[in-house]
Amino acid sequence: MSEVRRSRRQDYVWFCPITTRWLDNDVYGHVNNVHYYSWIDTAVNAWLIREGGLDPVRDRIVGYCVESGLRYFRPLRYPEEVEVGVRVAHLGRSSVRYELGIFRRGEEEAVAEGHFVHVFVDRTRDRATPIPPTIRAALERLQRAG
Repeated sequence: MSEVRRSRRQDYVWFCPITTRWLDNDVYGHVNNVHYYSWIDTAVNAWLIREGGLDPVRDRIVGYCVESGLRYFRPLRYPEEVEVGVRVAHLGRSSVRYELGIFRRGEEEAVAEGHFVHVFVDRTRDRATPIPPTIRAALERLQRAG
C-alpha cells in the first residue's frame, strides 16, 4: 500500500498556534486524539471571532459543527508546540467545510489532517440560515486562490 500524501504548510491559508499541555499526554506517552479535535475547533473559532466578528455568546446566528474527521500520521507529545493550518474547501449558503493540517512548529509536513463542517443556525429558531456577511467575508479569505 502506498503512503498517503501528507499536506504541507503551503496548502493552508492561516495558522493558529497551540501549546500542548501536561494533561494532553495519555498513558501511551503521546497526545490523545481527543485533543486534536479541540485544537481544530479552537483554530476555526479563533478565526471566526477575530476576523469574522463572531460573538459566540451573544450572536443569534452561530456555527454548529455537524461533521468532523481526522487522520493521524505521526504522534505529538507534550511539551511540543503545534500550529493548526486552516483553509476553506467549500463555502455554501449556510455551511462551510474547513480543511485543517496539524503541524509541529516549524515542520513542513502535517502530523495530522482533517476536516470540520459548520452549518450556520439561527439559535432562536434552531434552523439553518445564510452565513452572516461579515463571517462570509472572513471565510472567503480562507479560500485558496487557484
